[in-house]
Amino acid sequence: MQHVMVLSSFVTSNTRNLLSSVYKDGNKYKELICNYLFVDAFIFKRRNTGPRVIWEACGLAAMYSLALVACVVAVSHCALAGKVCPRPPEVLFATIDVNKNVYEVGEEVEYTCRPGFVPNNGQRKYTCLPTGKWPLNTLLCLPKRCPSPGPLQHGKMDFLDLHYQSSLSFSCDPGYNLVGTRTSQCMADGKWSGTFPQCEPVTCAPPSLPEFGVLSYRRLKPGNISHFLDTIIFECVPPLALIGNETATCMANGNWSSIPECKGPCKIPVKKAVVLYNGEKKRVQNDLKEGIQHGETISFFCKNKEKSCAYTVAVPCVDGNLTLPACFKERGFFSSLVKKDPSDMKPCEDQE
Repeated sequence: MQHVMVLSSFVTSNTRNLLSSVYKDGNKYKELICNYLFVDAFIFKRRNTGPRVIWEACGLAAMYSLALVACVVAVSHCALAGKVCPRPPEVLFATIDVNKNVYEVGEEVEYTCRPGFVPNNGQRKYTCLPTGKWPLNTLLCLPKRCPSPGPLQHGKMDFLDLHYQSSLSFSCDPGYNLVGTRTSQCMADGKWSGTFPQCEPVTCAPPSLPEFGVLSYRRLKPGNISHFLDTIIFECVPPLALIGNETATCMANGNWSSIPECKGPCKIPVKKAVVLYNGEKKRVQNDLKEGIQHGETISFFCKNKEKSCAYTVAVPCVDGNLTLPACFKERGFFSSLVKKDPSDMKPCEDQE
């Protein structure tokens, strides 16, 4: 700046001598001197450097050029002096470090993606331009992606996508139990919540053994543990009868399909009688000495004295108990010799 002031003083004090030398040497330095005169007159505001001096040095054309430059500078300064930027544009899933309504020219803001989101495109910092506008904002904040969970052995996982706030749901194949949580969520740090579950095979506890029963196992896997679809076979100690299915299966819910029972047979509480058993006449003293099994039925013959005919009454065997019908009369030795046995009489149905 000192060099400019010295040169300006030199120019103003020796203007005519300098101009005469310039004209002698041509226009080589004319433009340089005009510029310094302009600086001396309008920047340093020296009184001895005025329009007349500039006119003598540069002529009318230079005066117009200098006036035009001064006008442009003044207008530009006035136009830019009052410019400010409004609030910067919002970016989805992002925040700014300085949040206010008005920003000065040159003031800078910085965007930050919210937790669970990462910048995918564009810059994060923007500066208020002299025009009072912000540069084009190209920032994108996209949700974080959690890693692929991989397969679930003996089960499956259901999900729509793997991004932030997405969920996984777990389920196991039939015959396997889910051990652990049933759902997991993609967190803001890009990791899945909790620990993934496991699918463990279903096991069935040993069934309750029926009284007087015997079990035999048929397992699909070696060992002493019954798993899904393993079977057991029940038997009853003779002469007890097996009531129900003789086999049971370990089901997916960890229970056995069914447990049978062992029921005792029934002794027929008469010494001599003719009865109906499985549709045939049988003599108790000869054909049914061991009685009948639980759930079986025999029919006793009873006499209708008024019509001189016979009818039958069915009696079931219930776990070793058999009750004779009230109409049945056991015949003695002499009665069997003189009276006709009801089993030999005509059925009462035939007389109706």
